[in-house]
Amino acid sequence: MNPSSGRLASLDGVRGVASVVVVLYHVSLLARPFATGRISEPAWDIATETPLKLLFAGTEAVQVFFVLSGLVVALPLLRGGASWPGFFAARFVRLYLPVWGSLLFAAALILLIPRDPASVTTGEWIANANATSVDPLHLLTEATLTPVSYDLVNTLWSLRWELIFTLLLPVAVLLARLLRRWAWPVAALMAVVMVLGRVAGMDAAVYLPAFFIGTLLAVRLDDLRAWAADRSRPLQWASLTGGSALLLVASWLSRPYVESSSTLGQALWGLSGVGAAGLIVVAIGSPFARRLLETPPVLWLGKVSFSLYLVHAPILATLAFMFGDERWWLVGIVGVPLSLLIAAGFFQLVERPSHGLARRVGRGVQTGVAAVRSRMLSRREGRARSASSGERPRATPEPTDG
Repeated sequence: MNPSSGRLASLDGVRGVASVVVVLYHVSLLARPFATGRISEPAWDIATETPLKLLFAGTEAVQVFFVLSGLVVALPLLRGGASWPGFFAARFVRLYLPVWGSLLFAAALILLIPRDPASVTTGEWIANANATSVDPLHLLTEATLTPVSYDLVNTLWSLRWELIFTLLLPVAVLLARLLRRWAWPVAALMAVVMVLGRVAGMDAAVYLPAFFIGTLLAVRLDDLRAWAADRSRPLQWASLTGGSALLLVASWLSRPYVESSSTLGQALWGLSGVGAAGLIVVAIGSPFARRLLETPPVLWLGKVSFSLYLVHAPILATLAFMFGDERWWLVGIVGVPLSLLIAAGFFQLVERPSHGLARRVGRGVQTGVAAVRSRMLSRREGRARSASSGERPRATPEPTDG
């Protein structure tokens, strides 16, 4: 933890690693249609049905993002470091401005580099989840973060859940405070809800509990850190790390034995949120994990992670339409470093200025609300004093002619 800012630097590192995992996941989606040969199919099975899947477990990495958001977004509010009006104003600015920038970036790529649907595999991620033209009305709709699916910037589906959780945050913070003593049993209950939600096909029951587990971690953060300080043995942390990682990809590891669409397969996928929460605990408590996650390269990835998350899918899609997705390996070789480079520029030009504007807007709204409350309080006190002294409020004199 950075003592000067109160920021958990290791969690920035987690965010950076998770963002790279999502990028590699989308490269793997380009490769998936071609994993059918004598050599490629066994290689695909090894990559996806062993712990190697952790390198590109993209959907599961989003669960890590959700637990992280539940923790770091709620933490200053739980500690009394922000007002609700100022928080909401700043949060919406910080969320929407980079989203709008990424949509304009994606639209510009489509307009400048035309996408021929015939150059990619029909029925796969590249064809189904990436637009080939720009419809202004569709662009505006995606900019609201209200649709369920997105094809200009495919990753915005998760930002919709971030927005929903932001709107529900007052309830989440209140419940976390009320349930503080029972935070760990409630977190276990949330794990059950995620499993049942996945089996029932209810996305809200899969994703929102992950956010709330993060909020429960926030409300018990000091206790968690004290607990971790008493468990400094490397073997204990290695066991927790390994167990959490396996839970994160349990549905993939079971695929040689369990049909992924079966009830058991879906239930195992529901455990990914539990694995995500476990990895956050490791990042907070394990000395070895903190040292790794707080190295300069990983922290840099954490700094640009949101920008990377927003820009990489349009870049990979553009290259796939250019080269053809059968050259997915070339898309990966060019697209991953290019995404990192453009993410760095996007951070400097769009995301960082949005942070500054969000802080100014948040402070402005907080100051304005405080001023309004102060005036209202002064008026109430004035009326109370007048009533207690028996004085009648003086009427304003009528204006006279001439």
